[in-house]
Amino acid sequence: MVRIVHISDLHFGRTRAELVQPLLATIAALRPELVVMSGDLTQRATADEFRDGMAMMRRITVPVLMVPGNHDMPLYNLVARMLAPFGRWRRWVGELAPVCRGAGFLILGMNTADPFAHERGRVRPAELTRVCDALRATGRDRLRVVVMHHPLAVPPGVDKEPMRGAEGAAEALIAAGVDLVLAGHLHSWGADPFAARGSGRAALFVQAGTGLSTRLRGEPNDFNLIEAQDDRIAVTRYHVGAAGTVFEAEARAEFVRGDAGWARSDG
Repeated sequence: MVRIVHISDLHFGRTRAELVQPLLATIAALRPELVVMSGDLTQRATADEFRDGMAMMRRITVPVLMVPGNHDMPLYNLVARMLAPFGRWRRWVGELAPVCRGAGFLILGMNTADPFAHERGRVRPAELTRVCDALRATGRDRLRVVVMHHPLAVPPGVDKEPMRGAEGAAEALIAAGVDLVLAGHLHSWGADPFAARGSGRAALFVQAGTGLSTRLRGEPNDFNLIEAQDDRIAVTRYHVGAAGTVFEAEARAEFVRGDAGWARSDG
């Protein structure tokens, strides 16, 4: 079985400090093989925020794969945003599009943060080609996962523009054989199969809300545990419950893979 913890939108600089230790303790108790962070480690991409965020991330004892979000670029320093938008990310975190391979999985990071847009992301064609090539070269015996900050689809009623190139990217990734796409940005939770237009196959798209931020947008702080074995995936949402500082298992969704891709399990 592959066990992955998916966290997102920590927003150091706007965090609930009382949740840092409970989040770390819950992750440790779940004993994942890997932790994935789908962007917005910081609020304003300052050196202090990166230092504090990485101090927490280094306390996680398993490998961590991280991609940047739109908040991980300078906002008000326009010179830095144009000339070196990911300079602090590279210094404090490292790669913009990391890759992690394990016995039962392949996880590919994509950088969707766009220095020329305040919030809206974009898919870089060369990066999409690289990821699709890697997916096609990987057999079905491995869970094929792509991680990005911006979602490939925006739910109805959400006041966010779709990422530039999202529809074409969804079609390409599904055609290349992706099983699971992990994203954040919306500060809301979701786990659903998604079939791109004209595609006869469905992938599973999973959103995490905000793990630590005070910017809740009507939903509690949360993260996901993803458990995959053979042709089955379970996604369990852990959220901050009534106690206020404890992450509790709140919802579990199960999916099964068939000839047409991923679908909700009947039991």
